[in-house]
Amino acid sequence: MISSNLVSIRNSNIYQGDTMVLKDVNLEVGPGEFIYLIGRTGTGKSSLLKTLYGELYLKEGEGSVVGFDLKDLNWKKIPELRRNLGIVFQDFRLLTDRNVYDNLEFVLKAIGWKDKMMIKEKIENVLSKVGLKNKAIKMPYEMSGGEQQRVDIARALLNNPKLILADEPTGNLDPDTTDEIMQLLFNICRDFQTAFIMATHDYSIIQKYPARVVRIENNEVKEISPLGM
Repeated sequence: MISSNLVSIRNSNIYQGDTMVLKDVNLEVGPGEFIYLIGRTGTGKSSLLKTLYGELYLKEGEGSVVGFDLKDLNWKKIPELRRNLGIVFQDFRLLTDRNVYDNLEFVLKAIGWKDKMMIKEKIENVLSKVGLKNKAIKMPYEMSGGEQQRVDIARALLNNPKLILADEPTGNLDPDTTDEIMQLLFNICRDFQTAFIMATHDYSIIQKYPARVVRIENNEVKEISPLGM
């Protein structure tokens, strides 16, 4: 099943191993949408995101992500799927033995970029988008948590993705830095029509930056309004 939406999950059950963690999932995400995925720790937020980027296989139901049929994924197609997505992690996952530029260059070379000038131009472009234009030679340990998260977001933007999946991207940040990151994410969503699915358990963010909300509760995915939390 291929949908014109960036994400289309229909009548799907999601498993971790042999254990069903989510049942009868239905979710549609269009271009430029910002969606909060909320729920208590352990309810299945990460499992849903992992299904969307191919780490968990969709066993039952129908699903497509950025034009890829999730039921048709194999080890050859998963890297291609991920080249069309951006993924932002809570713990940054930067290579600590190299500077910002080298972190981003590593990703581009891994997906087949070879031209040094094109690589340089691309890295400068994404660092400018996240407000780190002059931080290319900084080592991760020389940067604040907020700056490291911006590098993580820059890495997610390298392929000009139509969809970014963010798993608790503000979970390790203080309130002021959280504000900076949320403003950045909303600006990217607005300016580049990039859709976001952001897992979070911080409801204060949703009240300050309202958007569409999807809640996971009792193994089910439910659409709610921000006021219905």
